[in-house]
Amino acid sequence: MMIAMPQGMANNLPDLGEASREHFSEKQERDIARSIMRDIHASPSYLADAETEAYLNGLGRRLAAESSASGRSFTFFAMREPSVNAFALPGGYIGVHTGLIQAAESESELAGVLAHEIAHVSQEHLSRMIAQQDRNYLPTLAAIAVAVLAARSNANVGSAALATGQALSLQSQLNFTRENEREADRVGLDILAGAGFDPRGMSGFFGRLQRANRLYDNNAPEYLRTHPLNSQRIADIDGRLERMSYKQVRDSREFHFVRARLVALDGSADEAVARLRDQVQNRKTPLEAASRYGLALALMRQNKFAEAEKELALAAKAGESAMLLNLRAELKARAGDSRQALSLYQSALSRHPQHLPLVYGYGDALIRAGQAQKAADFISRQSRQRPDDARLWRLLGRAHAALGHRLASHRAEAEAFAAQGNLTAAVEQVSLGLKAGDGDFYELSAAEARRREWQESLAAESRKK
Repeated sequence: MMIAMPQGMANNLPDLGEASREHFSEKQERDIARSIMRDIHASPSYLADAETEAYLNGLGRRLAAESSASGRSFTFFAMREPSVNAFALPGGYIGVHTGLIQAAESESELAGVLAHEIAHVSQEHLSRMIAQQDRNYLPTLAAIAVAVLAARSNANVGSAALATGQALSLQSQLNFTRENEREADRVGLDILAGAGFDPRGMSGFFGRLQRANRLYDNNAPEYLRTHPLNSQRIADIDGRLERMSYKQVRDSREFHFVRARLVALDGSADEAVARLRDQVQNRKTPLEAASRYGLALALMRQNKFAEAEKELALAAKAGESAMLLNLRAELKARAGDSRQALSLYQSALSRHPQHLPLVYGYGDALIRAGQAQKAADFISRQSRQRPDDARLWRLLGRAHAALGHRLASHRAEAEAFAAQGNLTAAVEQVSLGLKAGDGDFYELSAAEARRREWQESLAAESRKK
């Protein structure tokens, strides 16, 4: 779903490098994305789970590398929503409902949906709509922000918000949407095949939804309400598939681990354990190791660490995985065995240094083990490589708080808020730090400079309203 996608036929639109950016620069796109993501991060529906996010970003960036937008930044995140849906936002942000991850019967199906959303971004569908607006530019962006947030739970509300904001008439919205959806299908199929997935994953997923639509009548799956599907779209996809060679692709273990993880995190710990025990005993999933991994996570939620370790050991028989190593180390940390936890994290990081959940886990374990200075040094190195990572900044804030560094702690928390688009909270935090009375001349000057930068951005946004 591309919220508020314009009607417009791809062949008749102006050059993407010219007109689409005339009114909607990359900086403006990132600015509006920041305002939307600020509200998403504050929403209880936002799934702040590092493993799920790491998996989606790994999968999404593999796909994005095959698109015409391979040089731009993409960020993938999950929403704790049972509905089957996904959506693209300005700035390369792509949200995925947990219901969609669970509904996908193969990794190629999930990849097909992400490829479709990436195609919306690479084809500049949202920018094209803005480029066609000769006036009311900022009201249009405001309407899009409202629509994005509303459409998370109700696609019809999203459309109504756009109509109210006078971004486009509802009828032209729908016409444009159909054409852009067909273009995203065509481009998405090429992305999917180029990334090494089975392009029939997209067809299979859409076909299953279309069949479900006949059963739901007016209460269609949400993905169909936000991605209108008709016979012509299906025919176009099938026609292109006939010209593609068949490719059998095995799902990654991580695909199944993440699905089991979502089951383990849903509802109460007791409910999750019961569901996953049933999966293990009745072999209800294609990969037993995934069910055992999920059961170990659910048991950890019950503080049954020894039993969780047994399930994890059985899951590990299927082979090594960064996700398994991370959960094993987390189990030791939760059980209070800091020494063993740190050893496991160090070993795992030596083999999987780019797996961010391990980075977060190790930083957290160092703080809990009373090694705050070592944690601060480690996290500082990581944050220099990833300055927009709010989780790293929050860990750094905790490490400095443990060391009694009040300015540094508030400054790190401010950077976390800024990374999530909340500049007002960032200014408040850094101001608290500046009042704390500690920090040397350099630290005070750097904090003051950041405060001025954020205040200027807020003032600029206020003038545009």
